[in-house]
Amino acid sequence: MEIYGIDHVEMYVGDAKQAAFYLAHAFGLQVHGQGGPETGLADQRSLLLRESAVQIVLTSGLAATHPAAEYVQRHGDGVAVVGLEVDNASVAYTELLARGAQSVTEPATYTDEQETTVVIAEVAGFGDVIHRLVERHGPRREFLPGAFQITEPSKGPDEKLFSEIDHLAICVPSGQLKPTVEFYENVFGFLPIFDEYIEVAGQGMESTVVQSPSKHVTFTLIEPDPNRRPGQINDFLTWHAGAGVQHIALRTSDIVEAVSTLRDRGVNFLASPSAYYKALPDRVGEVETPIEALEELGILVDKDHWGQLLQIFTESMHVRRTLFLEIIERRGAMTFGSGNIKALYEAKERELQGVEV
Repeated sequence: MEIYGIDHVEMYVGDAKQAAFYLAHAFGLQVHGQGGPETGLADQRSLLLRESAVQIVLTSGLAATHPAAEYVQRHGDGVAVVGLEVDNASVAYTELLARGAQSVTEPATYTDEQETTVVIAEVAGFGDVIHRLVERHGPRREFLPGAFQITEPSKGPDEKLFSEIDHLAICVPSGQLKPTVEFYENVFGFLPIFDEYIEVAGQGMESTVVQSPSKHVTFTLIEPDPNRRPGQINDFLTWHAGAGVQHIALRTSDIVEAVSTLRDRGVNFLASPSAYYKALPDRVGEVETPIEALEELGILVDKDHWGQLLQIFTESMHVRRTLFLEIIERRGAMTFGSGNIKALYEAKERELQGVEV
């Protein structure tokens, strides 16, 4: 079984058209297709958004009993499915079940007259999140032949800001980090590549990063320390009603251009205090981008043995203040900005408390 990367992320949302409008006009993802009752997807409306290798499906239930409607009722808008690109979906499904995964949907094949074949199967992941195993053959334009009608891209901004999904950050309840890591190790064959304990303002959290052997699927898993003051991770778990994806990180090749563009389109980002930038040269050394430009945009910088990374986090797009997005540019760095965690959580505290910066 080979896992090549993240094929797509499917979000269950209250209104797929409204969510698509925001992602299209603010982030530049364009609508490339849709599915619903007319294509055999009963009681739902799904929209496919794309940019480069980023594929996001937005699904709303048309009936109260549809899984998307039930998910939104429990969790609010959020990531419900993480699609994993595999070499053989049926073989991967069988192997995962043999290793202890729980079946959700048996393998099914979708084809069309253009010799496109897509095989999918589903197994349970963390919390209520499902992993969809996706095997593709033929033209890449088709998403799910027969179930989705592929259309010409919707009109939207011309800039291509993002190349792929860099990683997903996932919050789990206290005591669930170790078994979740072991699940991805033993069932999916992922490797733990980074561990740390983070303390911010009396809050504590454990974090482990797991990654597929291909290095193209990365999950940052986080649990709160029950012995410290309840904080943002506890808030997420309460408002989301359990484990879930806290943020999706989108990779860009020019974060200054991306953030400037997004801000002009009305996207709000978490702010960082000026003291962060005064200490930046001593902490990370010389940065190619002028620090004044980074401070003006609120972009954070970290470094590891391989280089630097630049990142910034949006405010949550949802009333529950759960899911948000990260914009990340890697300049050689292979880790995940642990040096910026304190700045991120301090900024998030200000957002949650309604403090103007």
